[in-house]
Amino acid sequence: MKKATTHPPTAEERDSRPLDVKTMRAGASRLLAPDAEPPDFDELKTLMLRLRGHIMVAIPEIEGAAQNFPEDDVPRACALACVGEARMRLGLEPGHGLPARIAHAQRLARSLNALCDHYENLDGECP
Repeated sequence: MKKATTHPPTAEERDSRPLDVKTMRAGASRLLAPDAEPPDFDELKTLMLRLRGHIMVAIPEIEGAAQNFPEDDVPRACALACVGEARMRLGLEPGHGLPARIAHAQRLARSLNALCDHYENLDGECP
């Protein structure tokens, strides 16, 4: 029997990988594109879980990138405000019924897009 030669990534390896902004934006656009078809309940449940997971992964990355900037820096303040809003949205429960749940998922998607914007901006502007 052959031994496996691959191993799960270490914590350091996981921390060094960049966010997959392209995938995150694609998930958000599923709900935000002008021609997006409304998802059914099961698809919406999956989309919301994926959006929440992306947001949870993005928040510490953006906070870490923001720490490289001076405390009075505008991009840092904007990024941290966006993180705060995303955390607030993660704590909200969707309303009852499909339209309310879609609206909640769209707010999560907009937060995710904004986090991606800040991630890209902070990464390109590190002093």
